[in-house]
Amino acid sequence: MTEVASWLGRKLELEVGAVAHGGHCVSRVDGRVVFVRHALPGERVTATVTEDKGGSFCRADAVAVHEASAGRVEPPCPVAVPGGCGGCDWQHADAALQRELKAAVVEEQLHRLAGIEREVLVEELPGGPLGWRTRVRLVAGRDGRAGLREHRSHRVIPLDDCPITVPGALGGVLAETWRPGSEIEVTRDAGGEVHVREQNTWRGRVRSHRISGGEAVQRAAGRDWRLDAHGFWQVHPAAAETLAAVVGEWAEAPRGGVAWDLYAGVGLFASVLAEQVGPAGRVRAVESGRRAVADGEANLADLPQVKWSSGLVEDVVAQAEKPVDVVVLDPPRKGAGRAVVDAIAAGEPDRIVYVACDPAALARDLAIFAGHGYGLSDLRAFDAFPMTHHVECVALLQ
Repeated sequence: MTEVASWLGRKLELEVGAVAHGGHCVSRVDGRVVFVRHALPGERVTATVTEDKGGSFCRADAVAVHEASAGRVEPPCPVAVPGGCGGCDWQHADAALQRELKAAVVEEQLHRLAGIEREVLVEELPGGPLGWRTRVRLVAGRDGRAGLREHRSHRVIPLDDCPITVPGALGGVLAETWRPGSEIEVTRDAGGEVHVREQNTWRGRVRSHRISGGEAVQRAAGRDWRLDAHGFWQVHPAAAETLAAVVGEWAEAPRGGVAWDLYAGVGLFASVLAEQVGPAGRVRAVESGRRAVADGEANLADLPQVKWSSGLVEDVVAQAEKPVDVVVLDPPRKGAGRAVVDAIAAGEPDRIVYVACDPAALARDLAIFAGHGYGLSDLRAFDAFPMTHHVECVALLQ
């Protein structure tokens, strides 16, 4: 068998095709697919191959644009360029085009993975495309400077600033020198307090050191929430309130009914469901993180109808009381998976509200739900992560 020479480092003249999931566009050369970053659909570019493991595809960065899209703009961050920071994917596209690209990705994933044909509109959240990120995980390079990694690389790109992060969050962190290899987690809460934690590995053990803060205060769904500053909370300042409102509108949990909040975090959606079912109803909040459960129990102590369970969702739900009226789930990026979907369907809920941060995982799970007779009734998508390829979706199944 003849060995095919690697294209690594090769320059390609490309006509850029459609957007693909993951922050790149698709082109084709000599029968191979080329995933191109820093390009936009319809452009003609020169791209340098950055990764080639053989097979049917390789990866490349557009390094020169010969025919530009009307939506192309100058990136606001000087390191959002080929060979630079991998934290953003679409800084070279205007905000409206970014949302169009994300909508196209959601549509394509629904069609390809779930057989669903649906037009999608990605909605803008308040505040614009910059200065929204309230939570950042940095890494210290060999020189001790904090930064973010290059795309698909361990190389650390040191930062002087990060335009998508909320003002005032990173100034002190970026001015410091850190132990090389350390991860620095930064959270700016709703009250404006900045929380910093450093983590590093020493002799095979992860060590954490709190620099500042510890307990964050967030606000959503008519409540103040106190929680571990580096535990799960929505990154965009407007996301938690927006998602809670959609969940409340679509859940329609009946008075005195039974609801499940799966992957509950500290109970944002459980609080909404509890208000709907009232004191005579029951809400089962399921979360695997013990600190999140403790924070949730403290935050919702005034809602005794919320009962907490710590453990794997599929295990807890298999033993939970059935039937259930409404299920809300907000799984991690990989999705819920067959075991969880099967367990939910066994509860025979009338309505399922699925909050998803990955359209591919959402589509895969929708296909499994369809096998149980649940169809997609409605879907909304939000640009909760401007400048990146990520998009937040909420799906209603009945």
